[in-house]
Amino acid sequence: MSLSTKSVNTREDVVDRSGAVAVVGAGPAGLSAARMFQVYDVEYDHFERHSGVGGLWDIDNPGTPMYESAHFISSRDMSGFFDYPMPDSFGDYPTRRQILDYTRKFAAEFGLDERIEFNNGVVSVVEDGDFWLVTPENGPTRRYRGVVCASGTNWHPRLPKHPGQFNGEVRHAVTHHSARDFVGKRVLVVGLGNSGADISCDAAQMADAAFISTRRGYHIIPKHLFGVPADQLDDGQFSLPRWLERPLMTGLLRLIVGDVRRWGLPKPDHRLFDSHPLLNSQLLHHLQHGDISVRPEILRFEGPDVVFVDGSREQIDLVLYATGYEMKIPYVESTMFEWNGDRPAQYLTAFNRDHKNLFTIGFIEINSSAYTLFDNISNMVAQYVSAQDRDPSRVVKLGKLIAEDNPDLAGGLSLIKSARHAGYVDAKAYKQTVARVLTETGFSPLVPGFADRLRKGRTVSESV
Repeated sequence: MSLSTKSVNTREDVVDRSGAVAVVGAGPAGLSAARMFQVYDVEYDHFERHSGVGGLWDIDNPGTPMYESAHFISSRDMSGFFDYPMPDSFGDYPTRRQILDYTRKFAAEFGLDERIEFNNGVVSVVEDGDFWLVTPENGPTRRYRGVVCASGTNWHPRLPKHPGQFNGEVRHAVTHHSARDFVGKRVLVVGLGNSGADISCDAAQMADAAFISTRRGYHIIPKHLFGVPADQLDDGQFSLPRWLERPLMTGLLRLIVGDVRRWGLPKPDHRLFDSHPLLNSQLLHHLQHGDISVRPEILRFEGPDVVFVDGSREQIDLVLYATGYEMKIPYVESTMFEWNGDRPAQYLTAFNRDHKNLFTIGFIEINSSAYTLFDNISNMVAQYVSAQDRDPSRVVKLGKLIAEDNPDLAGGLSLIKSARHAGYVDAKAYKQTVARVLTETGFSPLVPGFADRLRKGRTVSESV
């Protein structure tokens, strides 16, 4: 599909919504944006191609990468939307069902679901002078002042190719939904990110034999340290500056986990935190008990066998690639964005430097919980749009930063070179940068209690 840009459309069949913003996607990022638009009295329309809220967390949504055994990778008390904590009844690392239920209740409590056009995805977004033409699957094209792309990151699988002919089955992790699929099979999982580790554990429990193929070693962090979720030591009340945290945590893992080479994993070729953390206690259990065997990178396929770079081979029935996803925005011409690899390179991951009011929320790879970060950036986006009518001076200040500011959102980490780490964001650096930008522009930070005002039907502008 080729989309033209910078046209000025005067067609009479275009519905004029030029005072409103279009939000695309009703997963957590889109819901975050919608709530903030309500808070700041910004008119918006909300599109969702599926039949309900929740995005990838709804395992029944076509194309979702969700699997039955999935849990949140960040802990309950570190996760969740701002001013809307997850229930104490949830486990430390909530299940996929709990996350979906929590997300649906969030949407219902703030009346967000009442504003969503379900089963109506967006086909195209085209720049139209100072506005945007949005064409949904159902209904006429509409003209908006801005667009929030919040359609999610894990819908377009990255599938490598290896030479040779393989007699078995080859799939991507996006197709994996149940460990029952592994019964009676010899399974090779390729890739050792957090999803790859989880799926390997599914295979360890149900397959005849389970193998992991990995190019490099990783630092494995147990989900609990000193009786508390590990992410609370990194980004919670016990958080330390990175320069102190890294050597302390490295020494602690050496004592608690030991040398991962004992179980066949390669020695990590990077310092702790210079790659996305591998947080998984179950993987450690299965490695320690021999339920999973580690193999190096694939060299080629030979009939029923997979041959590895060290010359070893295994007869395999199913190769499952847990090799990540491309962050595509298929309804917008790709030239409308700058790109860092296949990541949209937006200011603060949200603001387009060249095209006003073309926002992205949720297109982020980060080493902490994302939901509160969605709210922090949605808060700024909503104020920026609101100020375009009410306080242009703040718009000018933020506009100057969008054009000229180049913060190091990786926080000085020497990240390994991989597609996953292109445009990677360190949560501590991100929060500090957002706080600085709010101070410099005069926009308001999030404060506890704003959600109560919204529940009572009072927006920020009505209560100040």
